Amino acid sequence: MGFVIALLVFIVLPPLELALLIEVGKMVGTVPTVALVILTGVAGVSLARWQGLGLMAAALRELDTGRLPAPHLFHGVCVLLAAALLLTPGFITDTVGFLLLVPPARRAVIAFLRSHLRRRKFRSVIDVQIDEW
Repeated sequence: MGFVIALLVFIVLPPLELALLIEVGKMVGTVPTVALVILTGVAGVSLARWQGLGLMAAALRELDTGRLPAPHLFHGVCVLLAAALLLTPGFITDTVGFLLLVPPARRAVIAFLRSHLRRRKFRSVIDVQIDEW
């Protein structure tokens, strides 16, 4: 599964992004296309920073009450991934990045990952006792 995702991200996605940028450039022109890519990057990173700071504050409040802020950490990872996608030039990565900034979409991604990880069986566990060192 990891190989397929890497193949999609590093081999298939860049030509798709390039083709889409060329098509948008043909429709609206080069300067507006470049401006749109820059604008989505700046706006997206600003939104990600704002949401990230809010999540960090919420996680700190959870820690202050003695609770583990696991949900906030998962959301923070999604916001960090969104920021990275929004900094990557292209409309497909921008769309996915903006979706990760929407809390209901983030919750859906987290629920999917949680169910996927629960189904996955970890067979490479090594159990070592302290006296066996």
